[in-house]
Amino acid sequence: MAFERLGTATAPRQLFSTTPAQRVALARQQFFEEGVRPSGLVGEAVIQSWLRCTRNHSDRQRIVPFDAVTPSRLHATLARNRELLEVARQELASMESALSGTDCRVILTDGEGVVVHVTQQPAGAHQPVLRKTARVGVNISERIVGTTAPGIVATTGQACTVDGAEHYFDVLSQMQCAAAPIRDVAGQLAGVLDITMEARRFGFDAASMVALYATTIENRLLQAQSRDHLILRFQASPTLLGTPMEALAGVAPDGTIAWLNGAGARLIGRLPEEACERDVESMLGHDLASLLRLQRREAAQPLRLASGLGVWVQARLKAAEGADFRHAVAMPGETGAVMSIEPSTPIDACAAKDSTGAVVPRHVETETPHGETLREHSRKLIEEALAAQGGNVSQAARQLGVSRGTLYRRLRDWREADKGAATAPG
Repeated sequence: MAFERLGTATAPRQLFSTTPAQRVALARQQFFEEGVRPSGLVGEAVIQSWLRCTRNHSDRQRIVPFDAVTPSRLHATLARNRELLEVARQELASMESALSGTDCRVILTDGEGVVVHVTQQPAGAHQPVLRKTARVGVNISERIVGTTAPGIVATTGQACTVDGAEHYFDVLSQMQCAAAPIRDVAGQLAGVLDITMEARRFGFDAASMVALYATTIENRLLQAQSRDHLILRFQASPTLLGTPMEALAGVAPDGTIAWLNGAGARLIGRLPEEACERDVESMLGHDLASLLRLQRREAAQPLRLASGLGVWVQARLKAAEGADFRHAVAMPGETGAVMSIEPSTPIDACAAKDSTGAVVPRHVETETPHGETLREHSRKLIEEALAAQGGNVSQAARQLGVSRGTLYRRLRDWREADKGAATAPG
């Protein structure tokens, strides 16, 4: 097979296909018989999977093994995924209830493609492949069973669907499957949620449904694993909070963004790769102290992000024993300012300036209890970091976990404040 020709602009002999089955048949002919990339006939994810499978599986007609893993490995797999199964339980039950009138099976695998949950209702006699595959402990990774939706997701981390003969092995040509990833707080693939049907086509948008439930499970997992984070829930409309469309962010005690869910990354714009660019002030436009004070209100509060986008936010501090935010900020009621944001007040209304020249809403009240103020505390930390790094701003920023821009802004504000104090009369 001339795979060196894959990627050429060779046009298909048949310009139009009237059905999905005809398009896939033509794609298989071009790819497996002629060595031509069937672009436009099947998705790129399927083409890439076929390329990987040709390197691992030479015989597309062979019987695929669906052997369960050993009892010891199964026990270890279930134990390792206990947290995922716990947070997914409610959504899996909801999915299975919604799909109970269909022949679909709900399958949840771990990040390696081993089934850790499957619909309890057994497959029917007209579903011989599902009767073998839909069992806890079966490895359905691409390495074992070739091209499938959960296999592609486990390999690439990207949601996809695989329809009929798009499956690599002929024995799976009657299957339809749609799968989506579930990620953890470290951004790693924690699991794959899949809807599979055999011998029939989906009568609904399976890809949208599985994506919705996978997002909900992922959001639950992120919050369950954030044992020492300030969790922010935000969206442009408060009615979206508590739904799969809500944006989530976990803020670590050092004032950096530890994680974002997909909606959060889209609202903020991007998730920086370097830790020194993950500080909350650079990404959200508000320092950690301000965000911590939001947790004093149960109702969603208006907030304007660094981009200028207005959102509604709820904050919840989920701190494990020993987690301490006080080294990063002055906590409310101790050495910092007290901030209250009224939801009925416009976000930009009645702006004023504090002693450093920073713009703050007039409805923000400040107090200066005994001890250091928040500004003095921050300045002390920064000055100590600069001294430890010999005055190198970049290295001090890395030590503090903030961006250079944030550090330069703080230094400039303090210089201007000091200059103003020095020229003030009396």
